[in-house]
Amino acid sequence: MLALLASSNWFLAEPLTEGEASDQKLIASKSLSLREFQNHKMKITFKILAAILLFSSVSFGQSKELTLEDAVMQQYRKFAPKSLTMFSWVPNTDCYTYLESSQILMKASVENTEAKELLTIQQLNAVLDAELSWFSGFEWKNENEFWVNDGLKFYSYNTVDEKGKTIHGLDENSENPTFHNGTENIAFTIQNNIYIHSGKGLKIIVTDNTDKNIVSGQAIARSEFGITNGLFWSPDGSALAFYQKDETDVADYPLLDNTKTPGELKLIKYPMTGQKSEKPKVGIYNIATRKTVFISPREGEDNYLTNLSWTPDNKYVIIAEVNRDQDHYWLNVFDATTGEFVRTLLEEANDKWVEPEHAAFFPSEKSNNFVWISEKSGFNNLYYYDFTGHLIKQLTSHEFVVKNIIEEKNGRIYYTTTGENPLETQVYSVDLKGKVKMLTQVNGTHSIDISTDGRYVHDKYSSHSIPGKDVILNPKGKLVKELVKSPNMLSDYKMGTAEIGSIIGKDGSKLYTRLIKPSDFDPNKKYPVLVYVYGGPHAQLVKNSWLDGASLWMYWMAEQGYLVFTVDNRGSAERGFTFESQIHRQCGTVEMEDQISGVDFLKTLPFVDGERLAVHGWSYGGFMTTSLMLRNAGVYNVGVAGGPVTDWKYYEAMYGERYMDRPEQNPKGYEKASLMTHAQNLKGDLLLIHGTVDDVVVMQHNFSLVQRFVELGIQMDFFPYPMHKHNVRGKDRVHLMTKVLDYVIEKNK
Repeated sequence: MLALLASSNWFLAEPLTEGEASDQKLIASKSLSLREFQNHKMKITFKILAAILLFSSVSFGQSKELTLEDAVMQQYRKFAPKSLTMFSWVPNTDCYTYLESSQILMKASVENTEAKELLTIQQLNAVLDAELSWFSGFEWKNENEFWVNDGLKFYSYNTVDEKGKTIHGLDENSENPTFHNGTENIAFTIQNNIYIHSGKGLKIIVTDNTDKNIVSGQAIARSEFGITNGLFWSPDGSALAFYQKDETDVADYPLLDNTKTPGELKLIKYPMTGQKSEKPKVGIYNIATRKTVFISPREGEDNYLTNLSWTPDNKYVIIAEVNRDQDHYWLNVFDATTGEFVRTLLEEANDKWVEPEHAAFFPSEKSNNFVWISEKSGFNNLYYYDFTGHLIKQLTSHEFVVKNIIEEKNGRIYYTTTGENPLETQVYSVDLKGKVKMLTQVNGTHSIDISTDGRYVHDKYSSHSIPGKDVILNPKGKLVKELVKSPNMLSDYKMGTAEIGSIIGKDGSKLYTRLIKPSDFDPNKKYPVLVYVYGGPHAQLVKNSWLDGASLWMYWMAEQGYLVFTVDNRGSAERGFTFESQIHRQCGTVEMEDQISGVDFLKTLPFVDGERLAVHGWSYGGFMTTSLMLRNAGVYNVGVAGGPVTDWKYYEAMYGERYMDRPEQNPKGYEKASLMTHAQNLKGDLLLIHGTVDDVVVMQHNFSLVQRFVELGIQMDFFPYPMHKHNVRGKDRVHLMTKVLDYVIEKNK
């Protein structure tokens, strides 16, 4: 055992303590007495014995075998790192609350972190005469009151007098509830129309369209451009802005509901690339006047209206209009009372694409000056403008990606970014003079909550070596208190290791990789490899977070005697515009080059069986999987593609035209990317999977490819998941992953 320790550096992974470093200095100085030296040797011996015991406990402790069902269903439940669930600062105090076992609301403070029980869900239900299963939608109103909701009923509760009330009760078919904290007004949709229940009991019909093609109050542009909702309260709650789309010219697409007898077709609106798209508007409803004004695109009727924001003075809305070709946008101001155009604040163009994904941010409630996130420098950065469109200051000049603005506190704007390491999420702050500070100091993936007075920051993070930590920082990033240090919830299970590395692609790009090995890895053996791939925009698979961004089923697969490998190719996220935009007009080209570079790397490893490679991915990853099987035939023995894009002419206009242009603008690119073009090249085993009511990548993709294989007389496998959408969720996901991994194991012998 001592020989093993002497030849291995595993136990040196932890940094030296101050005491250990001091000991080393003493030895180096040769100033020890004989007794001191003997004592020091004894000290070292004890450390080695402790390391032996630790090694033994780790080895023998990992006795349980992870089931695939647990790997699929329990990653974010049973095996999730310990943390303060639903952490919330109590306004105007240094106190905070969190949930214990989802049923108990606990309260503590920065000064006294010994938490006390504030309220149980049973006690809350008794006061409210409700049937809440947990503190859903929890949000503090002030230091004494909070709101909760179950999606349809909205409640308030006072922790001082221990009284509560029902604020709103919505119909069962209500959707998209949007609550205004100040007025307690709530806007919501029923089917394609908008309604308001005011905090004073008024019930208002905002839209009353009988034409089902006119849809109000929902996300538009198929949730591209960062759009996630369709209702926007003015700061004072006196007016409601909303998206509206006219889908009259958009083609109907049929989805079969096989649970009905006979089967019933449900028609959805699906604008494919090059076809007629929705026509958007923004409506602004004034509660006092009960009138609505509408704003239409200025440069083209089927342009996109994106990233709506209200100015702090409630007088204007700011909207980013993107042209249909998605290579030009204008940031426009409109009068909220009349709907009239006021001015263009700024505009940007790019011969590949532009993609505004963030609304204007206002650092002060007393000014309409705003911060805009732009990628025009090659990386997302922050720019500070006045309300005439004059650039006051470029606040950041990072050579890395700004992800999102969190909020402003005490003159500083807090934002997330990759920092110097593109695999991480760090938090920085900047003032309006451009003075940048890094808040989070530990490597890893961070998220924060700032107290209402800005004195304290709750930082929740993880990394490759840290399952999870909750800490309190001051605004300078100095540690105030450690709240939770999570143990490894998988320590009792046989778990392999993930290694994060990098390779150089054919074009010289640095590509990050993740390689998962089994717990009993033997470098003298030859292992088959499952390559997991996504490869498309807005996704990053390799991260410096707990489990390194991997799904737990990948570690299960490693225990079956596999290596599981991933490479983030060109086109993937968090690397800047130059890296990401190389896929323009040629999806499935540079991405595959980089994936093959990954294969070339694997084959240099003496423990890799280069003749037993498999590949699996979903959505864009399904497109990549099938492309790799057909356009690089023979490299992989087995491919399993879920929900794949097989021909970009069948995909939605908003996404597809950004990256591929329209079919008539890029016919050669579409033909080259079409899997129908390459179907005759298939070697090895290919399993195609699809949800039968997929409304993102419609089933026509797989049907068309299967039809092509039939025409060519080529055998492959196909498996549908009835009544599942773009992925297989819930308990059926266990069946899915069993199907995928059994197929790989069986066919890759």
